Amino acid sequence: MRRRHHYRRISKEAPNLDITTFMNLMVVLVPFLLISAVFSRVTIQELSVPTAAGGSKQVQPNFAIEVIVRKAGLELANGNSVVAAMPKKDGEYDLEQLKEMLLRLKSSYPEKTDATVLMEPDIQYDYLILVMDTLRETEITDEATGEIGKMELFPNISIGDAP
Repeated sequence: MRRRHHYRRISKEAPNLDITTFMNLMVVLVPFLLISAVFSRVTIQELSVPTAAGGSKQVQPNFAIEVIVRKAGLELANGNSVVAAMPKKDGEYDLEQLKEMLLRLKSSYPEKTDATVLMEPDIQYDYLILVMDTLRETEITDEATGEIGKMELFPNISIGDAP
């Protein structure tokens, strides 16, 4: 008796790929990423960071502008002692008074471009940015024309810990 061998016929067709699930994911994911990319904004604050390598000769500046951010309020110092203290008003830092004092300092020292912000621990980061923005530039109104313009105060800002 003869044995019959039955071989399974192998189809030469490629199997169908079902990419419906992947396409559904892309339909939802792409618009979400495009919408969220529009609302995200990255702002870079440039700072002067002290370096470990110092020059051979240290030059001591005659006048240093330091803004010390404390829990009780702001202090303006000249590098050696506190010149002015601005307590908080209604739980907020008095940035308007700080701006007025900085404008007076800028008129006295027009060539000065550097300042230091010193912060106590446990103070919110937002306050550091607000003080830095106040130090960097301010809006002024031209009395003759009434136009509002920006005036650069102290754009070279260093940060550190308050004493």
